[in-house]
Amino acid sequence: MASLARASATQAPAAVKPAAHRAVKVMIISMFAPEGQIWIDRLKLTENTPVPGLSPDYPAVHCNASDICQITTGMGHANAAASIAALVYSHQFDLRRTYFLVAGIAGIDPQQGTLGTAAWARYLVDFGIQWELDAREAPPSWKSGFLGINTHNPDEKPPLDYRTEVFHLNDRLVDRAYSLSRHVSLADSPEAQAARAQYASAPANQPPSVVQCDTLAGDTWWSGNLIGQRARDWTKLLTDGKGTYCTTQQEDNATFEVLKRANAAGWVDVARVAVLRTGSDFDRPHDGQSDVDNLLNYQQQGGFGPAVENLYRAGSPLVAEITTHWPQWKNGVPGE
Repeated sequence: MASLARASATQAPAAVKPAAHRAVKVMIISMFAPEGQIWIDRLKLTENTPVPGLSPDYPAVHCNASDICQITTGMGHANAAASIAALVYSHQFDLRRTYFLVAGIAGIDPQQGTLGTAAWARYLVDFGIQWELDAREAPPSWKSGFLGINTHNPDEKPPLDYRTEVFHLNDRLVDRAYSLSRHVSLADSPEAQAARAQYASAPANQPPSVVQCDTLAGDTWWSGNLIGQRARDWTKLLTDGKGTYCTTQQEDNATFEVLKRANAAGWVDVARVAVLRTGSDFDRPHDGQSDVDNLLNYQQQGGFGPAVENLYRAGSPLVAEITTHWPQWKNGVPGE
C-alpha cells in the first residue's frame, strides 16, 4: 500500500482539461459509482477528462499525475461496450502500453468463496449466449433448460460462432496479480459474518480471502442451486475443463471484446488486461433458505461494503507494482 501511496503522492490540481493522447500506465474500469469512487478518492484521481460517448452518468475519465486513470462504464453489457468503445475510439489517450484492471463486485459461488472474497479471473465466460427452454418444459433428463446454441443437449460444447463466448486472459498477469495480493488483509462486516455463518461448509462460512477462479457474464440476475450448477457446468464446458466458475457479473465479456478489437488495430494490448471481482452476495441460498429470498434480499447479506473496499485492497498491489516499477512493466508483464 505504501508504494501505491508514493506513486500517487504528486497530484495535479482538480481540473477539467483535454488529454492530447495522454499516456496511461493503468486504466481502472469500474461499472457503477461506488466501485469507481473508492479509486478516485484513494488515488486522488483529480484530473477529469470528458470523453464524448461515455455514459451521461459518468462522462469523464479521472487520472492522476502517476498516469493512473479510471473510467466508469455504467452497468450491463451494452453500457460496458459503449463506454469502452468511446474511450478507445476517442483517441484522447495513448493506450498502447496501458494495463487495464476491470474491478467490480459480483455474486459468488459459496463453493469457491464468500462475502468479500476477491477473485482474479483467468477465464471470462458469457452465460447469456445460450439457447433456453423453460425449465418446466425441458426434457426430464436435462439438468436445466439451457444448452449451447446449435447443440443438441446441455452437455455438448457449442461451436463458439459468436467468438465472444469465452476469453482466456494472460496467465502470467493473472499469476502476478494473485501473488501480489494473496496475503492482503481484506475487509469484512458483522452483517457479512452473520450471513456467511448460515452456510454449512467452507469457504462460504470462512473469512474472505484472495483467490483465483473464473467469472461468468450475463445481464440476467439469477439465484439458485440448479442454475448455479449450470453456471459451474457451462464454465467447465466452454473452457474444456480448465476453468472454475466463481463469480457472476454482467459486463466483462463485452468489455474484453471491445479491447480485443482495439488490440487488432494496434491501439491496446489485451495481454495487459486483468479482471478482479469481489463477492457482494451469494449466488445461491443456504440450507433452509429459498431461492427467492436469496435473490430478493441480497442486500441484507452485508457483503456490499466489504466487496467494494476489497476491490481496492486486492487490486491496488498490482496497480502499485506497475506504476512504481514502470521500466520493468512498460514493455509487457515482466518475464514474458
